[in-house]
Amino acid sequence: MREKKVIICGGGTGGHLFPALALGRKLKEKNPAIKITFVGGSRKLEKELMQYYEADFIPLKIEGLKGMGLKMIKSLFILPFSFLKSFSILKRLKPQLVIGAGGYSSGPIVMLAAWIKIPTLIMEQNRHPGFTNRTLLRWANTAAVAFENSLKEFKGKGIYTGNPVRAEFYSMKAKPRNSKLSILIFGGSQGSHFLNQGIVNMLSYLMKDKNSLVIFHQTGEKDYEWVKNSYAASGLKNVTIAPFFHNMAEYFQKSDLIICRAGATTLSELIAAQKASLLVPFAAAADNHQILNARELENIKGAEIILEEEFSPGTLAGKIRNFMFNKEKINLMEKNLSQLKIENSAERISNLCLELMESQT
Repeated sequence: MREKKVIICGGGTGGHLFPALALGRKLKEKNPAIKITFVGGSRKLEKELMQYYEADFIPLKIEGLKGMGLKMIKSLFILPFSFLKSFSILKRLKPQLVIGAGGYSSGPIVMLAAWIKIPTLIMEQNRHPGFTNRTLLRWANTAAVAFENSLKEFKGKGIYTGNPVRAEFYSMKAKPRNSKLSILIFGGSQGSHFLNQGIVNMLSYLMKDKNSLVIFHQTGEKDYEWVKNSYAASGLKNVTIAPFFHNMAEYFQKSDLIICRAGATTLSELIAAQKASLLVPFAAAADNHQILNARELENIKGAEIILEEEFSPGTLAGKIRNFMFNKEKINLMEKNLSQLKIENSAERISNLCLELMESQT
C-alpha cells in the first residue's frame, strides 16, 4: 500500500494538541499507510507531550500576534523565518493533506499549503473562530467545527463535527455518588495561577467539611510547590496534587465535580465524559473565547459559571457546598450534557480528511 503523508499543525496549548493527537490516531486506524507528522510550537509543554505520545513532531519557532502588545514586534520579526521553515517542511514531506488544528503555529503551513494547491482542513474548537482560523478560512477547503452555533461564521465551509477528544473520555461510566464530594481542579495544560490562588484562599472556608472532600489538583509546573505546601498547611488529607496529570481521564472518572477554565478542548472533554463542572473562564482569552464557550454549557444547564470579576473564595466555597449537599443536581447536569455530545467526532473529521485526499488522486 502506497504511503500517504499528512501534516497536522497547531498548538500553543494542550487544547490544540489533544484534538490533533486524537485525529492523528483515528487516521492511522483507518489507513495504516498514512504517515502523520505533527508541526507545532517550540514550547517545552508541546515537545514533552509529543514525546510522551511518541509522535513524529517538528517544532516551529513562532509566536502569536493577537493580543501580544509590545511582544508583537518579536512575533513579527520571527514570522518570515517561520514561513521559510514551513515551506521547507512542505517541500521535504510533500504531504497529500495539511490539517490546521488551531493556534498560531498552524498559520504559516496551512496558508502555504493552500497556495501551492495541497488540500487543507482547519479545525475550530471554540464557539467563535480564533484569529488564525478566521485568517485561514479564505484559503482552507473545509472547516470542522465543534459547536453547531459556529456554522454561520464559516461562510459555507463549516461542517459540524464536534471536537475530537481522546477515546477514553467517551467510554466513561457514571460515577456512583457517596458521602464524599470528589473534585478535580485544573487550569488547562499549563495551569492557572488565578485558579490556583482562588482554590488555596478558599480552603479555610471548607475546613468544617474537610472529611467530606476528596481533591485532585493539577497545578501546572510554576505553582506546584507553593500549592502543595498550602494544602499541607491546611490539614486537608484527601488530596492528590501534581503539576500535570497525563492520565486525566482517570481523574475525570473519579470526580463528581470539575472546577476548571473554559478552554474549548476542556469543554469538549466535559461533554464527551458528561461531567458536571464549575467553570471559571479566563477573562483575558482572545476574542472572549472562554466566556462564549462556557455559555454554551450554561445554556443547557450542564455547567455553572463564576466570572473572574465575580470570583471570591467565599463564592466558590458556597457553590462547592451547594454541590456537596445536592448531588442530584450533579446527576442532572451530567444528563443535560448529552444535548451537546457528538459521538465519533474524530471519525467524522477523519472521513472529511480522507475525502479531501481522494479528491486529489
